Amino acid sequence: YITGVASLLAIIERESLTNIRIFDEDARLLLGALPEASIGRVFVLFPDPWPKVRHHKRRFITPESLDALARVMKDGAELRFATDHMGYVRWTLDHAIRHPAFAWLAQRPDDWRRRPSDGFETRYERKATGQGLASVHLGFRRRSRAQAG
Repeated sequence: YITGVASLLAIIERESLTNIRIFDEDARLLLGALPEASIGRVFVLFPDPWPKVRHHKRRFITPESLDALARVMKDGAELRFATDHMGYVRWTLDHAIRHPAFAWLAQRPDDWRRRPSDGFETRYERKATGQGLASVHLGFRRRSRAQAG
C-alpha cells in the first residue's frame, strides 16, 4: 500500500524519528530473519480477514506464524490483535489459546471490548466504527520459554 508507506515516511520525517524500519512486504517473510527473543511487542491490527473459507490459509494468524512469532518474541512480550471480523476473532482465539507459547490476557469482557489505554485507533477501526461494527482487541502474553516447554 504505497500511499500508506508515503504517509508513514512523512510522519517519520516530521517527528524526526530514527528508530523505525519499514518492510513493505508480507511480515511473515521478515520473521525468519529476526533474531530469537528480539521483539517486545507485536501488533496485528485489522489484518485482512480473508472471510472465504478457501482463503483462510492466507490469514496472518496461523499455527506457523504463531510459531515464528513465539521464536522472535521475548519472554513476557505481548501480542496484540484487533479486528471487527468476528469470524477472525474466533479463529485467532482458537489458534492462540491452543498454542503453548501464548496466554490470553483477558480477565473480564472490557479487556477485549475496548482498545488498550496505550493503544491507538487505526483508520480501519475508525471505518468499522463508522459502519456501526464492534471491534475486538485481544492480547496475548508470550510465556517464558521454560514454561512453554
